[in-house]
Amino acid sequence: MSVNVAVMQPYFFPYLGYFRLFQKTDIFVIYDCVQFPRRGFVHRNKFLNDSGVLDWLTLPLEREPRKVSISDLKFTQSAKSEFLRRTKKFPVFQILNDMEKLTFSKRLLVESMLNFERTLTEYLIDTLIQTAKILGCNPNIIRSSNLDLRCELRGEERILSIIKKLGGSVYINSPGGRSLYSEETFKSRGIRLEFLPDFTGSKQSVLQSILSQEN
Repeated sequence: MSVNVAVMQPYFFPYLGYFRLFQKTDIFVIYDCVQFPRRGFVHRNKFLNDSGVLDWLTLPLEREPRKVSISDLKFTQSAKSEFLRRTKKFPVFQILNDMEKLTFSKRLLVESMLNFERTLTEYLIDTLIQTAKILGCNPNIIRSSNLDLRCELRGEERILSIIKKLGGSVYINSPGGRSLYSEETFKSRGIRLEFLPDFTGSKQSVLQSILSQEN
């Protein structure tokens, strides 16, 4: 029996295409043992502002050294008030002023989004799980920072080590990973490399869609 594994960095309410990996895998590894990409989507995403233009909403994080790992990131002490202040220019977040209108599952999602009493990785995993439930997924999530990987492993070798530790036989990756991995290298280790087809839907944050729906 094959064991499908995916390895991805955690993102702040990513686009819908990200969640396809939950449906295709037996084990989804949150790749949080790597350096924090400051210009990526780990701690921020774009939402439509008052002018109808996509604009950045960034999570309030403590300042850390440039080489800090995602797993070591923490929120500021005033994270919740800072975050709420930053959401004011985005109409979709006005629903936070009338939580009674939200369905139970959406309310759980919003409560998770506003809970900053934990690390960034814990926050991102929980918000991904709550979003996945709304989308009808039930992912089996593991953190790479809990796998005791050898520090010297990099790139493809680090991914292969994760899959082997978990007894994986198939590595499922997003289309963007085609240039990163060699099918022959994976095959030589007894692992089949597969890629999802290109995603043709909206690339906007899934949260924009969820909070915009009336029910």
